[in-house]
Amino acid sequence: MTEETIHETEEKRSRRGISSFLRRISNRLRRGEPVPADEEQTVTVEPPEEADLNVEIEREDGNISLEVDVEWPEEEGGEIEMEAQASKATFLLYEDDADEHRWRLRHDNGNIIANGSEGYASRQKAKQGLESVKANVAGAYVEDLSKDEQEESQEGGSKATFELFRDKQDKFRWRLVHDNGNIIADCGQGYSSKQKAKQGLNSVKSNAPGAPVETEA
Repeated sequence: MTEETIHETEEKRSRRGISSFLRRISNRLRRGEPVPADEEQTVTVEPPEEADLNVEIEREDGNISLEVDVEWPEEEGGEIEMEAQASKATFLLYEDDADEHRWRLRHDNGNIIANGSEGYASRQKAKQGLESVKANVAGAYVEDLSKDEQEESQEGGSKATFELFRDKQDKFRWRLVHDNGNIIADCGQGYSSKQKAKQGLNSVKSNAPGAPVETEA
């Protein structure tokens, strides 16, 4: 019997970061969609309707491991894609009227679902800004500032936090704030309800990590 490792990643993550990653897998399984194995969502596998689930806790050489295996016969399906385009959005780099470099995230339906909150002196700096969003958006904790009683901030699965708030026009908005205090992304528009604002930020959470980057003419 031969064994082939098709994809493997290893990194240190906070408990909330691990939870966010596993939740993404859970959501895709529940919807019957291809499951991403990486943060960029470019490596995916599509499990069959039923599979064997094995959960194991081991102690070895001073380390404890929690292993969760999902296994099924290859003949029952499970297409593996190594260059999947799991995202339904695209990052667009462009120059504004002030000759500053900016980015925006455009959904396949044509809607702009996120913007960079500032202009950059170079395209390279703008790309670094959007890469920070890609790296931090999926595991970012959502803090609801529109509530009368504030929730205690929790450790996020990233170095950024989504802030959901109501603006002066009584519209609901979100912004993604890095731990250094910089706003690295915002919704660019006000929503008529908190639910729609949450739908907007969840779309960004799902689509930003794997979105390709293009340059607008």
